[in-house]
Amino acid sequence: MLGDVTQTTDPTAPAVPLVKPGRSSRPRIHRAWIVAAVTFVTIIGGAAFNSLPGLLIDPLHTEFGWSRGEIGLAVSIDMALYGLTAPFAAALMDRFGIRRVVVVALSAVAAGALASVWMTASWQLMIYWGLLVGLGTGSMAMAFSATVTNRWFVARRGLVTGILTAAGASGQLVFLPLCAWIVDEHGWRPASVTVALAALVVVPFVWLLMRDHPADVGLAPYGGAFVEKPVPARGAAARTVRVLLDAARTGPFWLLAGTFAICGASTNGLIRTHFVPSAHDHGMPITAAASLLAVIGIFDVIGTIFSGWLTDRFDARRLLAVYYALRGVSLLFLPMLMAPSVHPPMVFFIVFYGLDWVATVPPTLALCREQYGEDSAIVFGWVLASHQVGAAAVAFLGGVARDAFGSYDVVWYAAGALCATAALMALVIRRREAAVSS
Repeated sequence: MLGDVTQTTDPTAPAVPLVKPGRSSRPRIHRAWIVAAVTFVTIIGGAAFNSLPGLLIDPLHTEFGWSRGEIGLAVSIDMALYGLTAPFAAALMDRFGIRRVVVVALSAVAAGALASVWMTASWQLMIYWGLLVGLGTGSMAMAFSATVTNRWFVARRGLVTGILTAAGASGQLVFLPLCAWIVDEHGWRPASVTVALAALVVVPFVWLLMRDHPADVGLAPYGGAFVEKPVPARGAAARTVRVLLDAARTGPFWLLAGTFAICGASTNGLIRTHFVPSAHDHGMPITAAASLLAVIGIFDVIGTIFSGWLTDRFDARRLLAVYYALRGVSLLFLPMLMAPSVHPPMVFFIVFYGLDWVATVPPTLALCREQYGEDSAIVFGWVLASHQVGAAAVAFLGGVARDAFGSYDVVWYAAGALCATAALMALVIRRREAAVSS
């Protein structure tokens, strides 16, 4: 491919041919797919920590005597900060670039995971797990994938959203069985070190291969026309708050935030945090329960990518309603499926829940994009914040309920009822007239 050589402000970026509007020549593999692949690997590395909390509740309770409520509070701080950081991270990426923000975030995750090895008090758990890891993983949350998708893709956005969302599940698939084995054979500290190393290994890939905008390498976004890179936005925090205040004046925002809060409550807060200790209460070995969560990760990848494909073709509101309704029904049956060993009905639940786990993300992001346009990544960051607040509440209250009732049954039933409410909320979201007419 011939043409002028682009000059970029990035000293590490190689000189590449400039693809100008109207030129038919294009690389065999569009650079957008390379950026998406790096984003996928980054989310896997950052999500490694999410495999740990459910595995470590019992070991920490045994070693330090901390209540499950205390441990659940640390997990809830992590989840809440994960969500509350996301919208600011999206604005910071606009200001300082994706690459710089993600490298700092990965370093924070590694620091928190390593520091926890030497903790002796529950307040340290809340600082290391809650503060450092929460801020780090929040900066690589779904707003990160939304920013990459919005900048690098015009076509196939639903599909790419599904693929990048599935990255978190892929991390769970890789790290859950490994961390469960390490905890069982060597204790929880080596597992925490493993997570820290996983975050650090990703840093070179981000620095060398990630680019902030297609114009940095002289390309148009995939499926679109060439656009100049916008001037870095100043006042990131002020813009993030301003976008929230504007979105909060609209009804769809509250419906999307409410449904996504219930999504977080019924996935990260409930299953990811409390499934392993709940199964262990019924006599199931920790490694077996963790393996079931890993199976969720397998089908999560399939379900999320398929959901992205469906989102490109069907009404996102109806997809959300179906996803939440089916999730609620499955949770009502879960207490009856708990047993010392794995049996076919439990496997069916795991497969089904995996397909539905974050299938809600592509249609939710599509509705944010439809409603809020250029601000959609930041709005989605705030919607994600509600997801994590819901997750944080159930991570804490689930532990309190277990301490109070000696069982998780009431938590499963309450989550099922919440999912039914989310299905109804999704159906009443109004679509924008311009989107409907198009």
